Amino acid sequence: MPGFSFRQPTRRGPLANVVEDSADNHGDDGTPKTFGRGIVQDFKRTVGTHWVKEMTNFNTKTIAVSFFLFIAVIAPTITFGAVYAKATNNYIGAVELLLATAWCGIFYSLVSGQPMMINGGTGPVLTFQAVCYDLAKQLDVPFLTFNAWIGIWVCFYQVTAAFFDFNRLIKKATRFTDETFALLIVSIFLLGAIGNPSSKVGLFHYFGTDHPHHEDMLEEDSQYDYMTVALLSLILGLGTAFLAIGLRQLRTSAFCCNDYIRTVITDFAITISVVVMTALRHTVFEDVEVEELKVPDTFATSFTCCTADCRDYWPTDCPDQAEPWGRRPWVVDLFDLNDNIYVIFVAAGLGIPAFILTFLDNGITWHIVNHPSNRLTHGDAYNYDTLVSSVMVLVNSLMGLPWLVASTVPCIMHITAMQEKDSKGEVKYIQESRLTGFFTHGLVLACIFALSVIKLIPLPVLYGVFLFMGLVALPGQQFYQRFLLLFQQPSKIAENHYTKHIPINRIHKYTAFQFLFFGIVCVVREIKSISIAFPVMVLLCIPARLYLHPKIFSEDELTLMDGSPEEIDRWLQKNDPEGETPDKSAQDEHIAQNGLKMPDYEESGAGVTDKTGTEEVADA
Repeated sequence: MPGFSFRQPTRRGPLANVVEDSADNHGDDGTPKTFGRGIVQDFKRTVGTHWVKEMTNFNTKTIAVSFFLFIAVIAPTITFGAVYAKATNNYIGAVELLLATAWCGIFYSLVSGQPMMINGGTGPVLTFQAVCYDLAKQLDVPFLTFNAWIGIWVCFYQVTAAFFDFNRLIKKATRFTDETFALLIVSIFLLGAIGNPSSKVGLFHYFGTDHPHHEDMLEEDSQYDYMTVALLSLILGLGTAFLAIGLRQLRTSAFCCNDYIRTVITDFAITISVVVMTALRHTVFEDVEVEELKVPDTFATSFTCCTADCRDYWPTDCPDQAEPWGRRPWVVDLFDLNDNIYVIFVAAGLGIPAFILTFLDNGITWHIVNHPSNRLTHGDAYNYDTLVSSVMVLVNSLMGLPWLVASTVPCIMHITAMQEKDSKGEVKYIQESRLTGFFTHGLVLACIFALSVIKLIPLPVLYGVFLFMGLVALPGQQFYQRFLLLFQQPSKIAENHYTKHIPINRIHKYTAFQFLFFGIVCVVREIKSISIAFPVMVLLCIPARLYLHPKIFSEDELTLMDGSPEEIDRWLQKNDPEGETPDKSAQDEHIAQNGLKMPDYEESGAGVTDKTGTEEVADA
């Protein structure tokens, strides 16, 4: 670059340029965290210090974000519930997942150390429990009993991990690991909305005559027009997503009355979009048979029994029986093992990969959300929240409910929605509150007793919510921004801290390496037989970053493309004191001003101090 000589320093060890989470935000003061000390420190730093403030920090934004999160949570919950029912022969279904989401969300918002997290069902956990269902049939034991014993062992392993600070491993992760995992989750939402090639889920699958909804409707009505349904489904889905995006952009617009009105509309953007599109379907297009949500009419367990022992499912396993004997109980019988006591020890072995699965799903999402760029000032609670998670796994296992883990995209949406920005799109502070999570999951609980109301929402509208969530989260990823550089004319590339100081071919090389790891993780996740190992593949990104990358890229290159905001600021102050700080790039400002970008890692490196943000939150 003209006027600047790129430094090639002597390489230090692979850990030299990897900085863990800052001590101020995460309590890394060098004291031992084992033997339960980490749990106590986490509790004192978070719940013991900020609980009252977080429970009383109520304003209009709290209501708006609660409704938005409710829609963001209920959509995947119902969708996953249907998949759970199919994978477990209705032992676990939509009602069970709704109940687990409701009570875990309320419990977590009240007692956790990181209340901005949102828990939910995930694909890898679902896949693991489906494998357990098949194994239970081979062992000739009831699935829910077998699943409960696995959950008990997972709880034990999580308590052990919290007690001995296993979360230290997660804190070794850098942006490379965080964004690989985050982009994977975002891509799942986008593919789920548009159309996943490996399943019949998504808006564009409606244009195929073999879609299950079309086949069911053709059996009932030979005059059914699938193309009309497909077109309306596409309109409803895209309309929901882009109406919400358009309403979000009003915040920086000069139209629509005043700042207060624009802010309220922006906060309620996704809620307004869902209501408008649902009303459009039930008024203008009420005669078009768009696919509706498949939820039961009443609140009860999903498994209907042929006999009193509840081993067989009615009506599939007893087609000649007119009525079911009843439904399976809410509490699992732990000793219904068919005299196969050894199953308890088999469950102990299976509990290890299940623990790794839940531990990594939680830990990586927590690490992404607690990155300094997100401006959370109340600190993290990795060990304490692992203990809280163990309680949720235990209770859900004993009740025959699915296990829940931190859900990445809803967590990012929660953080983004609670941020306050200035006129330039820069983050001033974030309102950290327990009330949004509490109200959101309170609404989910209320829906359990009003399932007929939820059924009014067309499924394509929920696909639109998925699309909106993916599109909003995507531009905030530096990985995605670097990927776009591959297709841009070099002379037209916007200048920022890494494009200014690193040759473009080196940036492309780093992006290619990250894309390779991203592709491997995606392939592992899509192959059902090995998909439960996908969090382990994400974990392998950490040693790859620590030991492989320093052999290929210089320390300066890794600092600028993978460093924390503090590292990047220190590097710029030392090597380019008169240049731009990371949050001043034209590209980032353009994305932020258009309302599509969550605060990027670079965006909050040199903005308003945490002290100012904390004071403003307290005033709010």
